[in-house]
Amino acid sequence: MTKRGRILLWVAASFSVLILAVAGIGAWIYTDLDNNIHAADVDSKLGGDRPENLSPGSKNILVVGSDSRDGANSKYGKDLTTMQSDTLMVVHIPADRKWATVVSFPRDSWVQIPTCDKGNGSKAAAHHFKINEAFSIGGSTGDVESAAACTIKTVEARTGLRMDHFMSVDFQGFKGMVNALGGIEVCPEQAIHDKKAHLDMEAGCQTVKDEKALGYVRTRYSVGDGSDLGRIGRQQEFMDALASKAQSKLTSPKSLYDFLQSATKSLTTDKPLAGIKPLYGLASELKGIPEDRLTFLTVPNYPREADVPTDKANVMWQFPQAADLFTSLARDKEVGKDKKKQLEKSAKEPVYASTVSVRVLNGTGKPGRAAEVAEQLRDAGFKVESTGNAPGDSRTTKIGYPEGAKSRAEVLASRLPGVRATAQAADSADAAPGVVTLTVGKEFEGLR
Repeated sequence: MTKRGRILLWVAASFSVLILAVAGIGAWIYTDLDNNIHAADVDSKLGGDRPENLSPGSKNILVVGSDSRDGANSKYGKDLTTMQSDTLMVVHIPADRKWATVVSFPRDSWVQIPTCDKGNGSKAAAHHFKINEAFSIGGSTGDVESAAACTIKTVEARTGLRMDHFMSVDFQGFKGMVNALGGIEVCPEQAIHDKKAHLDMEAGCQTVKDEKALGYVRTRYSVGDGSDLGRIGRQQEFMDALASKAQSKLTSPKSLYDFLQSATKSLTTDKPLAGIKPLYGLASELKGIPEDRLTFLTVPNYPREADVPTDKANVMWQFPQAADLFTSLARDKEVGKDKKKQLEKSAKEPVYASTVSVRVLNGTGKPGRAAEVAEQLRDAGFKVESTGNAPGDSRTTKIGYPEGAKSRAEVLASRLPGVRATAQAADSADAAPGVVTLTVGKEFEGLR
């Protein structure tokens, strides 16, 4: 088994063991554990403006590692009173159930958060920020349903993938699972002293549990380069160690029961998935996937500092690589090891927004519209060469590009909902070499 390959199989095996154990011990335990799982009525909050499912039979599951700042979690994070999402990923299971791809999203991904219900009857306006803010906006009043809905809307709008299910695992439940196994051995190469994560560890191999285990998977700024990408790697390594120990330790009835009590109490899912039986069905599907066809990757990205020099904290998704990834999954085409290598290879030479020169033409007939859009583009890091008026009015927004500028045009298109780039479009015929032409139409929705 590969390091990461055991993670989903461990989840599948855990629920499989649960079913077998309950069958042998008694129906009251089954009911006890089944009632622990929280159900969220997410669909009622999503509305009808959602991506089309292009591959019936496939499943996209949004998984959130939730770090609520209430109760036992309140000491993590100064002045944070809302629910937080520290881990965010999409699990794609194809219609034929022969492979699976897991895409992680850095929580510092700079994206557009759509208009969302805050859970108290009010709404938050659309704006750009870190992707993990979607969960805290929707969950500002402790409403998991609104937190999940806002996160789903954000991911769907940015990826074009329709989410079929939602799962949230609270970190306090994670701590309970670690404790039920007697702790997990980790081997940091350097000492870790992180006040934010409440963690003090010396270098070398040691067993961690309780708050130390929780602090280890949360630590970020005091290890390595301090990036969220580094933390994702450490979390994956920790889950690998957790998986290995669970496979050997859960033969003890008490350890098994304590482990699954923590697992089910920490779990919130959409209504159709909320129960031991549907989760066991999902686990069975995952368990049957060969390890060499289970692929983990992080969405292609680069530091936002390349576009906005003052932003040293966030990352931008890299296009057209990210679009290629999402399109493949939407069409249920396997993103396996070879495809992953292709994405990683092409991502080594990113096309930054700051390298894209744009000419903005006003096709709305409204005076000053080109200047308004040009300012939005500059704020996003694009280089605006000039503004002007289009030959005539246009309802739709168009992007034209000259020969050799396709990748730059695709980067611009990735920031404009529903807009596609077209080679040698009429409006771009007289543009300077290498300059992409954006013709703003009357239905222009702004940058995402």
